[in-house]
Amino acid sequence: MTNNARLGITLMIATMFVFAAQDGISKHLAEAYNVMIVVIFRYWFFAAFVVARSASLKGGLRRVAKSGMPKVQIFRGVLLVSEICVMVLGFKLLGLVEAHAIFAAYPLIVAALSGPVLGESLGWRRWTAIGIGFVGVLIILRPGFAVFAPEALISLTATLMFALYALLTRYVARADSAETSFFYTGVAGAIAITLTAPFFWEPMTTAGDWGWMVVLCIFGASGHFLLIKTYSVAEAGTVQPFAYLQLVFASAIGVIVFGETLQFWTAVGAGLIIGSGLYALWRAQVRAAKAS
Repeated sequence: MTNNARLGITLMIATMFVFAAQDGISKHLAEAYNVMIVVIFRYWFFAAFVVARSASLKGGLRRVAKSGMPKVQIFRGVLLVSEICVMVLGFKLLGLVEAHAIFAAYPLIVAALSGPVLGESLGWRRWTAIGIGFVGVLIILRPGFAVFAPEALISLTATLMFALYALLTRYVARADSAETSFFYTGVAGAIAITLTAPFFWEPMTTAGDWGWMVVLCIFGASGHFLLIKTYSVAEAGTVQPFAYLQLVFASAIGVIVFGETLQFWTAVGAGLIIGSGLYALWRAQVRAAKAS
């Protein structure tokens, strides 16, 4: 694989902006409609994109859908769509700034659980970074203080769910290709959330809301396409640090569009989380380089 660092970084920055904009639109729609409706339309479009892309690959849907771990793959897909619903609820109740500040901790959770779940070894430096990152989470949550928002637990739950999804993605990569995992992410998730439609269905009432929903669907598919292109032109270690820009972009949208406030302690906690995450990523690359 080629490693065009400049193109890869550019694509990752564009991907994070699209995902942040997607979150902003999700928050906007979730303030008028229930969360499930917002995610249902988005996932239907996403599943159509996944199926179309899978069908265009060599061997078509038959090859892509063949999995060595179908039950785990289905669980992954259902877990991700559930996490998205919880996260959008967090955007609605807590705001983009606070929700994304907490969500930035998921790489640290993945690193902490990679040992007991995947059998990967962690040195004391990465464990120290993980500990500092979790201190950052506590600073944001501030448990035991009057400013603690119970809604923050919703975003924390979404963070834990996404970390588990990421771990399972790495686990199934031992048996399945990235195309197969992508297929199950879209299709299993779409089927699962479609089953909930009769219980949460409500019509969209304005042309403007339908317009935003169309934009949301396009952004969702575009973001995943950009992410695929990013990892196809550059190594993950080169572009992964720029994934934290989603927090920056989402916070800017929260402040400028929704009038949210960036609290001092939220900024401090997010800084600790990002710094720890980047250090843990760097140490992982150092160990990988030594091992090779």
